Amino acid sequence: MSSPTYLSPSFLSLHTSTTTRGGHLHLSGNLRRRRPRHMSGLLLLRAQAARLDIDDRDSGGEVITAVTTTVIALFLVRTLLLACIIARGGVALIRIACRVAGRSVAGVAGVIFSAVNARCVWCLDQAAKGRSCTGTFLGDVAVAAMANSWRILVQGITSLVFVTAAAAGEYVRPPVSPLVLTPHDKPASHPQQVHISIVGEKNMRISWVTDDLKAPSIVEYGKSPGKYTASATGEHVTYRYFLYKSGAIHHVTIGPLEPSTTYHYRCGNAGDEFTLRTPPANLPVEFAVVGDLGQTKWTESTLRHVSEGDYDMLLLPGDLSYADTQQPLWDTFGRLVQPLASARPWMVTEGNHEIETLPVVEFAPFVAYNARWRMPYDAGASPSGTNLYYSFDVAGGAVHVVMLGSYVDFEVGSEQRAWLERDLADVDRRRTPWVVALLHAPWYNTNEAHQGEGERMRRAMESLLYEARVDVVFSGHVHAYERFTRIYNNEADSRGPMYITIGDGGNREGLALKFIKDHKSAHLSEFREASFGHGRLRIVNETSAVWTWHRNDDQFATVRDEVWLTSLAAADPARVAAGRPVDELFGPQSPWDIPGRAVFPSRPICAFGWAGWKISYPPRSPGEPPPRPLPFPPPPRVCAGSGEFLHAHGVPLATFLRFVRQATAPAISYLRPHALPLRSGRGVEEEEEGQKNTGHIKCCNYQIP
Repeated sequence: MSSPTYLSPSFLSLHTSTTTRGGHLHLSGNLRRRRPRHMSGLLLLRAQAARLDIDDRDSGGEVITAVTTTVIALFLVRTLLLACIIARGGVALIRIACRVAGRSVAGVAGVIFSAVNARCVWCLDQAAKGRSCTGTFLGDVAVAAMANSWRILVQGITSLVFVTAAAAGEYVRPPVSPLVLTPHDKPASHPQQVHISIVGEKNMRISWVTDDLKAPSIVEYGKSPGKYTASATGEHVTYRYFLYKSGAIHHVTIGPLEPSTTYHYRCGNAGDEFTLRTPPANLPVEFAVVGDLGQTKWTESTLRHVSEGDYDMLLLPGDLSYADTQQPLWDTFGRLVQPLASARPWMVTEGNHEIETLPVVEFAPFVAYNARWRMPYDAGASPSGTNLYYSFDVAGGAVHVVMLGSYVDFEVGSEQRAWLERDLADVDRRRTPWVVALLHAPWYNTNEAHQGEGERMRRAMESLLYEARVDVVFSGHVHAYERFTRIYNNEADSRGPMYITIGDGGNREGLALKFIKDHKSAHLSEFREASFGHGRLRIVNETSAVWTWHRNDDQFATVRDEVWLTSLAAADPARVAAGRPVDELFGPQSPWDIPGRAVFPSRPICAFGWAGWKISYPPRSPGEPPPRPLPFPPPPRVCAGSGEFLHAHGVPLATFLRFVRQATAPAISYLRPHALPLRSGRGVEEEEEGQKNTGHIKCCNYQIP
């Protein structure tokens, strides 16, 4: 009996034993490790077969059968491997082709979709104006049917996206609000979309659009209606966006103008007369703040509520028209906001909905925004050189406002960051006690919507704002209201800015309803609510300001949040750097000590209360400008005249009444919504008619002698 013999094909991990007359044949995989890498499986079989010691010739047939089987199996495996390689290459080619074709198809589809959408919006706009699109009745009916069908289709697609997102467990906004398309039914030469912005300390830029490309870029203005004592000329621009061509967009700078003065002006020697009022040269000053405005029914409500209260300037931290490549919506937005934007300066910065890039069609961002809403980037102490971020001063330099761009490069080494560093370094906080910043994507946010989108910008720029002691930072983007405490680097810090998100102006996408309860910044969030609304920042003097947020969800604007701020530039709120005496009630700047300024309206009716007071005015005659409000520290709802305020500041009632007597108001009514007891016996130090020194102010009327 011969010794065992091993045959080891490289691919075969099989061990069998075949008994013959004179020996054993073992097929095993134990020789795989000795296979040379350059040797093929067939050559290896032959080499191993040559070394076999086979005594019994009858076993040769079975060896041949085993070798044949091995060769066939090897061939099949190699064929399978080759087929896999070919299939993998084919799949890769198919994927590449699908990506290229898919992107091309998506790009073409996007262009077609944008063109059809823009045309349908134009048709709906023409129908709202009562104009004919085709020149025939039947044609107009057919076009209107197609345009409305397209609108319904788009809304259906949007709803389907919402349903799909809900099924996937993602954040879902509520249903969109109907758009408000404001028509323009006047001649082509008549100005429309009129809005104003400040340029430097004493100038204003008037911007408007005319369908007539040859209309003159000229503004006539004066202090009396219809009597224009000065005029200025400027320039106009146009732009194209795919199939859309804008009208003539005019920009004219007028001035020098006097502060706190009403001017009447007319644009392009045609159309209506408009009225504007310049901001004051000193404090107090009041800002209306609105974010993510859009043009919906909610937008109308916000604008109506803003107009019901007086203010000096409106600040908007991005997302204006929500045109989103549908250029006619820029025109309808301009007409919607014209009543307010033509009367007070609107200072804006861009949001993500102003980018408007499209593949193939439009690669440059912010084309419409830069052409229509030109800001004073080339004016002031530190010109930025770009319309996407800039700064300006208000109230004689007492307030410095910085408008930042969330969608422009902001990293270390970028032009925007270098400019911001220079701009903040040039601010003298002894002359400028207040610094306010606006940007679009919030740095702090506990809402599910847009989580973390402002984090990179925060890391790049937060230290600059902190070192400059910026007082408050406004942002939008998240369609809800949220106010944080003073923060630096995700921690509460009394030397950091107060962060406020106010992206709830009335956008078409709805509200961001879900806040994260266990968010890492939840302990820093002091007030949050998913409601439409607007805010007001009234800077009273060098040390004090009050912020109020007015909710839209009610028939009337309702104050839902309120907080008093102290300037970070003031080491001691009771001291004044300028050396003026501190008034007992109103701090360092007594409102009747402002020279040459009529601080009281001619016919106010004032209602003061122990727990709160408000100011109301009698109905004005048509064309009569609204009176300036009394320069009290609080806005029209809450109250420097409250018991808590008087007690905290040690103000006797006699001082309060002395101030009231100096007003030109004919009558004052004291009301008591709810009585507050005095503490430590301070507050009421004299008795007046109808009052008793009992620690409460009773309901009565007091006539000023």
